[in-house]
Amino acid sequence: MSYKIVFFDIDGTLVNDEKVIPADTVQAIQQLKATGVEPVIATGRAPYFIQPLMKQLGIASYVSLNGAYAVYKGEVVFQQAMDRTSIEKLVEIAERHEHPLVFEGTKQFATNQENHPAMVAAVSSLKVTLPAYNPQFWQQHNIMQIFLHCTSSDEHLYAALHDDLTFIRWHEQAMDVLPLGLSKAVGIEAMLNKLGLTNADAVAFGDGLNDKEMLRAVGLGIAMGNSHADLLPHADFVTTHVDEQGIRNGLIKAALLPA
Repeated sequence: MSYKIVFFDIDGTLVNDEKVIPADTVQAIQQLKATGVEPVIATGRAPYFIQPLMKQLGIASYVSLNGAYAVYKGEVVFQQAMDRTSIEKLVEIAERHEHPLVFEGTKQFATNQENHPAMVAAVSSLKVTLPAYNPQFWQQHNIMQIFLHCTSSDEHLYAALHDDLTFIRWHEQAMDVLPLGLSKAVGIEAMLNKLGLTNADAVAFGDGLNDKEMLRAVGLGIAMGNSHADLLPHADFVTTHVDEQGIRNGLIKAALLPA
């Protein structure tokens, strides 16, 4: 199979625990580009979190916000905002239990609890700036995704929302909240359609719980050696750790780079 496009998650895939891209990964991406195969970012992060990384790697296209916002070389090919009624229900429960929220739009983000320790810990782990304080942000902008800050012991408090929303944990104190049925696979499908490609033409790399649908949706789904254990059954192949040439070894497995 001659693959034509490769989708890369960021955290734990392109970058390690220190949020640094290993030198060999940078080299492997440049070698991939030289073959004419297109690299694309596919991340839960918002567009304003990923620009330095895209510039460093010379990547022009991305699926962001867990599939809610996809851009191909500057052109928006897909976007899906959250339903305001669903957001209102989430806000009501979160405020009742004093769980801070971070509302993410396509250009900026804001929180409803300034400097809350759980929010600061989770967002700071991404090595990005903290959100502005604006509790009404969700009423003023289209919201693509929300960070809900609570521990796993409190997840049951949001069970009534599971018919409308998906909750994906990425930090011991934080979960992504997105519309039911939305995933990176949805944004990837839109981009493939834009390019006249099929799922079989694509490879995807990931390591987290938000990568399950993506790995199943492409011709070759590759999990990193440092992946969450629950992701592994959804992968076609498990490569090495992000710091142990995981990207290069995966691209070799896909016959996109020489061994």
